Amino acid sequence: MNSFEYASPTSLHEALSLLGTNWGDADILAGGTDQISLMKDYIHTPKRVVSIRKARELDGIRHSAHGLRIGANVTVDELMGNQMVRAEYPSLMQAARGISSPQIRNMGTVVGDLCQRPRCWYFRNGYGLLAMKDGKSLVTDGENKYHAIFGGGAARFVSASSFGPPLIALNAQLTIASPSGTRTVPAEKFFVTPADENSREVDLKPNEIVTDIVIPSARGIKNATYEVRQKEALDWPLAAAAVALEMDGANVKSARIVLGHVAPTPWIANDAAQQLAGKSIDPQTAEQIGAAAVNGASPLSQNGYKVQLAKVAVKRALLAAAGKS
Repeated sequence: MNSFEYASPTSLHEALSLLGTNWGDADILAGGTDQISLMKDYIHTPKRVVSIRKARELDGIRHSAHGLRIGANVTVDELMGNQMVRAEYPSLMQAARGISSPQIRNMGTVVGDLCQRPRCWYFRNGYGLLAMKDGKSLVTDGENKYHAIFGGGAARFVSASSFGPPLIALNAQLTIASPSGTRTVPAEKFFVTPADENSREVDLKPNEIVTDIVIPSARGIKNATYEVRQKEALDWPLAAAAVALEMDGANVKSARIVLGHVAPTPWIANDAAQQLAGKSIDPQTAEQIGAAAVNGASPLSQNGYKVQLAKVAVKRALLAAAGKS
């Protein structure tokens, strides 16, 4: 990798002062499970790397009557060991279990999972975020079996985040700090589809840091995540679904259904969620809603199988949330 300056500030204020106004001036290092790979592959060549691990205000999981706050330094292991997460947010616990590497669980952070760059092999091999050559997409006529079936634009990679779908389903918000102050972004708006090679796939500027994830209380909200994988060893899912259900007795009052690993952003299936309102959950209903969730899918030449996998993921997430899996 290229040489770089390393900084290890002890406060958020100091960390922010070390960032630049342009991508490439500085990169943030938390767990480093993605950052180091990007630097080794020369996808990122920052002049400075700013570690935030000593900024103690970014540590910890805090509970309140209103919900949960997860700091930027919280690792996947810390999340999995938290009793409130286990009891109230099973969808987060299930997503965490899917990260099967003990090393990544120990070092990787929840916020880092949200901010990781695409795993698209064209991007990781230096062909750019949109994988274009001579004005034409390399993905469309190339190896595309792991690419998007939703989205329809120039970006054909899939969001690699494991925690994005359940956090969106749970109506989480992200707190983002910059030298000029803080702002709050709903999780569903944090992920964006880039318009060009110079854009990013998350709503984050070069001089900003995600400091917290804030999740409303999920008391009374049935939630679950289901991921379909090719193997149990460390790998990213082929398709996933996260659901959050507000119940009225045995029937669904309102629902949130979010697909993962099928689009450049976590894919919110609003129509399918609306169809679920007023219904009780059984295998037949869950299958119907799964089919509704993949309406409008537009698979590429080699990834049509993802349509069925996403449909099954929704069905099984719904049954798991309802305690009928």
